[in-house]
Amino acid sequence: MSWKEGRGERGYHHGNLKEALIRAALELIAKKGPAGFTFAEAARWAGVSPAAPYRHFRDRDELLADVARRGFDQFEMVLARAWDGGRPTAFTAFDRLGKAYLHFARTEPAYYSAMFEAGIPLETNPALRDAGDRAFAVLRGATEQLVAALPAPSRPPVMMMALHIWALSHGIASLFGRGDAARRPLPMAPEELLEAAILVYLRGLGLAVPLTK
Repeated sequence: MSWKEGRGERGYHHGNLKEALIRAALELIAKKGPAGFTFAEAARWAGVSPAAPYRHFRDRDELLADVARRGFDQFEMVLARAWDGGRPTAFTAFDRLGKAYLHFARTEPAYYSAMFEAGIPLETNPALRDAGDRAFAVLRGATEQLVAALPAPSRPPVMMMALHIWALSHGIASLFGRGDAARRPLPMAPEELLEAAILVYLRGLGLAVPLTK
């Protein structure tokens, strides 16, 4: 579910302070970026006293970590739905996966910024690290099915290949597929750029990738 649902109800309603703070953080990230606001400002945006957020979060970083964790949880569901177990073919499903990646970055820019730009140390946030790992596991599992189509002696390491594809997807999403003012102009759809990049990459590895259209 998108964080945008329920916008316009900013403030502390029905005793749900934690959710009000999450909504406030998402609004502020969208407006100023993950480093552009203080804990007190999040409280003010939620319509509560500066001391109220401490009932649920130690500080602003813990609030951002919870926002990022929720983002990764949604991201995992979006990617898993797009992959759909590799049906009807791994290549078709992989193309859907890439488009879903870009769609999430474009439609949930506040979550995406919190997930990848907040600078939250993963070693001190195991819940956030685990949520990120689960989302990446969808991409890794999809990559594993693609690698299985290669002859065993020429198969590249699955993790290396998954990281390469992740870097391609993230780079295009961050530069050209954003849903905020940081998006750079591109004379083609970001989805087309990603599809072409993945096609060149996979064929370079020796995969006989059929065209998806």
